[in-house]
Amino acid sequence: MSTVTITLPDGSELEVESGATVEDVAYEIGPGLGRDTVAGRVDGELVAKEEPIEADAELQIVTEGSEDYLEVLRHTASHVFAQALQRIHPEAKLAIGPATDEGFYYDVDGVELDQDDLRAIQAEMEAIIEADYDVERVELSREEALEFYEDNPYKQEILEDEAAGEGPISFYRQDDWQDLCKGPHVSSTGEVGAVELLNVSAAYWRGDEDRATLTRVYGTAFPDQDELADYLEKREQAKERDHRRLGTELELFSIPDVTGPGLPLYHPNGKTVLRELESYVTEMNLAEDYDYVETPHLFRTELWKQSGHYDNYVDDMFLLDVNDEEYGLKPMNCPGHAMIFDQTTWSYRDLPERYAEDGKVYRKEQRGELSGLSRVWAFTIDDGHLFVRPDQIEAEVSTIVDMIFDVLSTFDLEAEVALATRPEKSVGSDEIWETAESQLREVLEDLGLEYDLEEGDGAFYGPKIDFAFEDALGRTWDGPTVQLDFNMPERFDLTYTGADNEDHRPVMIHRALYGSYERFFMVLIEHFNGKFPLWLAPEQVRVLPVSDTNLEYARSVAADLEAEGFRVEVEDRDWTVGKKIQQTHEDRVPYMLVLGDNEAEAGTISVRDREERERKDVSFEAFREHLLEERDERRIEPDFLAT
Repeated sequence: MSTVTITLPDGSELEVESGATVEDVAYEIGPGLGRDTVAGRVDGELVAKEEPIEADAELQIVTEGSEDYLEVLRHTASHVFAQALQRIHPEAKLAIGPATDEGFYYDVDGVELDQDDLRAIQAEMEAIIEADYDVERVELSREEALEFYEDNPYKQEILEDEAAGEGPISFYRQDDWQDLCKGPHVSSTGEVGAVELLNVSAAYWRGDEDRATLTRVYGTAFPDQDELADYLEKREQAKERDHRRLGTELELFSIPDVTGPGLPLYHPNGKTVLRELESYVTEMNLAEDYDYVETPHLFRTELWKQSGHYDNYVDDMFLLDVNDEEYGLKPMNCPGHAMIFDQTTWSYRDLPERYAEDGKVYRKEQRGELSGLSRVWAFTIDDGHLFVRPDQIEAEVSTIVDMIFDVLSTFDLEAEVALATRPEKSVGSDEIWETAESQLREVLEDLGLEYDLEEGDGAFYGPKIDFAFEDALGRTWDGPTVQLDFNMPERFDLTYTGADNEDHRPVMIHRALYGSYERFFMVLIEHFNGKFPLWLAPEQVRVLPVSDTNLEYARSVAADLEAEGFRVEVEDRDWTVGKKIQQTHEDRVPYMLVLGDNEAEAGTISVRDREERERKDVSFEAFREHLLEERDERRIEPDFLAT
């Protein structure tokens, strides 16, 4: 019998018989671990404990205490949902039901569901959990599987595609119900301690809008009720902070149907925030000697074919015919920057050359995936492209990483770092990719940064360092990135003259400090719950005269602040002071100045902030000086009244 070598997380190795399952290996390590095994990660892929290992592999054993356990439990919860659904609606045809970061979903056909239906299904799910059925892996022949799903075209398609082959097909059975699935799952339905069905929506089969529209039910699951309650509370908080709702209330942006999906309109308030974000990143770029450039929105597709985007991105591009020539809206800014670099003759002494552009790009996302500002058709990248000598890579990437951490700290965001390696669809040789990945890894390790490895998540032209930031509710979002590219310079034949007077190929570094303005703006809206820091706030100070007799003094105070560049409004409507204060709180203005006869006579101000703190008889000069410092230092909270 042949053997395979299993490498464990601590680096130790174990020889086992070829075909031994994940669970077998766990028992080899120790009987306690064998009994506790729920699933495994084989070469990074989450698999069932019954999965045989046929070749040398890296293995992590998943137990109840592992990070992966919740994903396995939620996968089982999706099966509990499907069983409950078919108990109530036997006519329902099941499609797919994976676990997600938030819980699980299941796509179904043949039945229409609403929120009232979900309550009945959830009650049935709870009965299945209470019954604590064993979850068992069983195998059917391909003929048996096709016969089982003879009336279900979705499962038949899965059998023909993902489950294609000659061998038996794995199912998971609980009580008298079973579903096609490769796993993994927990050992019994009772391990799903708490479930909640959240909502129902429509979804296209395989995400293809030209195919069948299915009903998608979202839910979540946890080992116990306390964890579920905590999640539901955070979910309610997230609803309160939803950027789409706040975008309307605070008049930041809108996406009317008439403009087209994923094409936001920025109102004056929203554009004010974006201008401040642009100004901040421009300040950083100029300090690091970036030159600003501008490229058109539209190029002939010859450019995209030369860059490799046409082959790798054509399905996501907006293409149009102009005078019998094919053009494409740009999905990325980098080819245009490469063309600019190519227009000049460069010496090794001239490098690095750094370009920056707040460039609008366009990607044809599926309509079902569009959501507010988080995923749109048109978005703006705070793009930077550097053309460097190979010996300059580490210093330049290190500087970019420092810039990214400066940005995140300015907005009080914590970051998780990951190295994303070569995807399946990519360009360039193995040698180029290995060199690029090793150099980024070296930078991360030299900087002493902890990072995750994201196998296959790199860009098609090179590996990257990704930064995911965590917001006030503990949610993570994709954001800044640094990408190393040896392929674009090759495709555009970019060169510089070296010290040896010979032509050499520069390395191209792609970077974005925000990621995209749209998604970063979305995160900030929700992170701050619409209560932007003073320097970002569309309206920074609102002046509230107690009566019309105080209007002249109010306008004088406002004019003095406006002269310092502050965004100030005078509330001169015929309202009571109480109503003016309430409206200013609802508008989330950082500061309000209440000015009556006493203030006008003494030449002072009464200051309130949006946290409902108040101080009377304040020197206007002291407030003005503080306001300048708070704005120019880009402080997170209005803190004049903090002490």
